[in-house]
Amino acid sequence: MAKRKNKYAESLTQQAWHRLKKNKLAMFGIIVIGLCMVVAILGYSITPDSTPDANDQLLELSKKPPGFKVQMLLKRKNEPLHDIGFFKKMAYGATSDYRSIPFSDYRFEGNDVIVREFTGDPRKMGTEIKINLADVVYALNYNTPTENNVKEGYIQFYEFGSNTKIKKTVKELRDEIEKKNIITKKFILGTDPSGRDLLSRLMIGTRVSFSVGIISVLISIIIGVLMGSLAGFYRGKTDDIIVWFINVVWSIPTLLLVIAITLALGKGFWQVFVAVGLTMWVEVARVIRGQVMSLREKEFIEAGRALGFTNFRIILRHVLPNVMGPVIVISAANFASAILTEAGLSFLGIGAQPPTASWGAMINAHRGYIIGDAPYLAFLPGIAIMIMVLAFVLLGNGLRDALDSKSMDDDQIMF
Repeated sequence: MAKRKNKYAESLTQQAWHRLKKNKLAMFGIIVIGLCMVVAILGYSITPDSTPDANDQLLELSKKPPGFKVQMLLKRKNEPLHDIGFFKKMAYGATSDYRSIPFSDYRFEGNDVIVREFTGDPRKMGTEIKINLADVVYALNYNTPTENNVKEGYIQFYEFGSNTKIKKTVKELRDEIEKKNIITKKFILGTDPSGRDLLSRLMIGTRVSFSVGIISVLISIIIGVLMGSLAGFYRGKTDDIIVWFINVVWSIPTLLLVIAITLALGKGFWQVFVAVGLTMWVEVARVIRGQVMSLREKEFIEAGRALGFTNFRIILRHVLPNVMGPVIVISAANFASAILTEAGLSFLGIGAQPPTASWGAMINAHRGYIIGDAPYLAFLPGIAIMIMVLAFVLLGNGLRDALDSKSMDDDQIMF
């Protein structure tokens, strides 16, 4: 009989990975989490609106539907260029060097460009704005005069921060404006009531949820593993004190405890991480305690004591590596819980503060439109929360099955 793959030739990690790959729902969760992680890491470098917090507000474009398009004139701001590196832009965003002016029509007259402001209502004519051609393309130094020679068709001016006189023909400026400064912008998911790009806000909200999840889970693992391992290994009075403290924290409703910690630390982005993490360690500690209590009586622990190893070395090198499986599974579930908790806090107004793009805050700000003419404003961040939480739940279930030593595939056995 032909030999099949010997499962005993693989490490436990490889066996668990092979079992996990066969779980289609878990793999779907990994794919979703991976895509969201890429969006969270790249951040402002891939969002349509790369300004900090994706907070470029254009009130003329309030509540525009998905797929909305509009022409815009990009007018150079009369200030120094905001020249930042790629990684800094990716992390914090970049202030735009241009002011966006939505318009419905434009024309050139002499040395000026005249645009009619966009109103969104075909029955209402927007106000006409006249802007000097040089002022559209360059940042002008208003301390020096701009010379407009209509007869000879050129403009002379000084650029911001420079003492060098620049001379440009009207034709050159018009061509450059039509080529670079007049664009058609499309809002794939529409805009919110403040005229901000909804897709950009949702993408940056992914970073907020991931950040809260990662930091909160790390805090809960550090505290939970420490408390649980001490209680399970030393037992006695140490166990009694830690279990008493666990039960006290466990008896307090999670959301109420998070609100209390948040109010004590203050409202803000980083405070949410700490608040959520300080309430999630209890479950980790309970599981670790039970696992350590069963392991401390094993033969390899007794062998370590006989060899004279310190308790610290036994816990760190021999006990904890054997209990990390349940910790990984709990962490996936806690990640989902952290996302929901952060969304709930932001919805209540005590989480991430405006203008930070948080999914919970977006639902709170747009909940009045659910029965109105723009329900998608609240539904889209809600769907984003649902998909993210579902992905971590599916991954957690898949990890639970994959790390179960009893779940073996018969086709891996060698005959």
